[in-house]
Amino acid sequence: MKYYNLKDRRVITGFREAVERGISPDMGLFMPERIPRLDDAFFRQLPSMTLPEIGIEVGSLYAGDDIPRKVMRQICGEAFDFPVVIRQVDERKLVLELFHGPTAAFKDFGARFMAGCFRYFSSRDDKRRVVLVATSGDTGGAIASSFLGVEGVDVIILYPSGKVSSLQENQLTTLGRNITAVEVDGSFDDCQAMVKSALAGSANRTNLKLTSANSINIARLIPQSFYYYYAIGCSGNGRVLSVPSGNFGNITAAAMARRSGLGIDHLVAATNVNRVVPDYLKTGIYAPAVSVATIANAMDVGNPGNFDRLRRVFDDDYGAITGSVSGYWFDDDRIREHIGQEYQRTGYLLDPHGAVASLGLDAYLEHHPGSGGIFVATAHPAKFRDIVEPLTGQTVEIPDSLRNFLAGKKQSVKMKAGPQNLEEYLDDIYQNE
Repeated sequence: MKYYNLKDRRVITGFREAVERGISPDMGLFMPERIPRLDDAFFRQLPSMTLPEIGIEVGSLYAGDDIPRKVMRQICGEAFDFPVVIRQVDERKLVLELFHGPTAAFKDFGARFMAGCFRYFSSRDDKRRVVLVATSGDTGGAIASSFLGVEGVDVIILYPSGKVSSLQENQLTTLGRNITAVEVDGSFDDCQAMVKSALAGSANRTNLKLTSANSINIARLIPQSFYYYYAIGCSGNGRVLSVPSGNFGNITAAAMARRSGLGIDHLVAATNVNRVVPDYLKTGIYAPAVSVATIANAMDVGNPGNFDRLRRVFDDDYGAITGSVSGYWFDDDRIREHIGQEYQRTGYLLDPHGAVASLGLDAYLEHHPGSGGIFVATAHPAKFRDIVEPLTGQTVEIPDSLRNFLAGKKQSVKMKAGPQNLEEYLDDIYQNE
């Protein structure tokens, strides 16, 4: 499998280079030259396959010769050693719970798969790798947990000061070792711009490999498709799928799975008031904006990094994308109201991001009475106890995987927004590399 630069299709590379570079010097994202069409035998076997088995089959198609099949088996077995849960919420709605991993967020899937790839790649040479991450919530914690202690790899996580929950911040700032948290005086979009700029200039560093672990990295994106194969295998074809969307990697992975032949009828991109993509789907005009802080903070993105990839899955055909994807957005008041109402109606506890996805599915089903669907719950409600508990009157139990972060001591590097500040920091730390 080859990968091309979205900004310059003449730039072609393999899976390993696409992963290790993360992004091209011109800030173009890497995209597989084709979405592999899976054969009928795979889909017949899907209902009986485990998530690691799905990962081996699909991941091997995307990695090609850069990761031997036996290594892919080990990567998937180690990465996906926690459950994916599908529950019936009511007669028309299922929920796909992706928060049963070590950091209680869906980012565990992509982060652990990517860490497995890096372990293998770093065993093949002696170059030091520095993984840069911009996070608006859960990405940083998942990356920190997945890469903790990986030899030959340093992780630097940028997050917007005061714009993540206290538990999310603890997940970023309390691990130490090869994990450094950088607290940026700015927004997530500032953090993402700083990471992209550093990556674009990384060609000047000969003995140091800079890459990104955000969903702009193809090794984060591909494994996010695996659980959609699993969900459809368990629940059956013909489902509408509603995905809470911020940087739009998760729904892009779903679209890639759909194009490979998976039986997803329609996709719903559900967002908070950062409504750039829902507006595009209605008007055809893509107008990035300054991100707005909300209670669904992982989706506070004003210029989604993966949106170009999503359009490319549909061959940049506006009619094709609007025929397959609907967009809805909801403000904080509506999100809060829905968390309380759904608990009273069904007994199901939603976090703000799952609530957005649930609202998106409701909005679609209201106009398609014969349909049923799955909404995606991407984070455990315990990560947002201060929001969820007053709305439901229910004490949210904290998973054991999160308890250890509550008492940890915060360690962070303070930094002003601006690409030059990160560049100077990297120069100071790795000046002899």
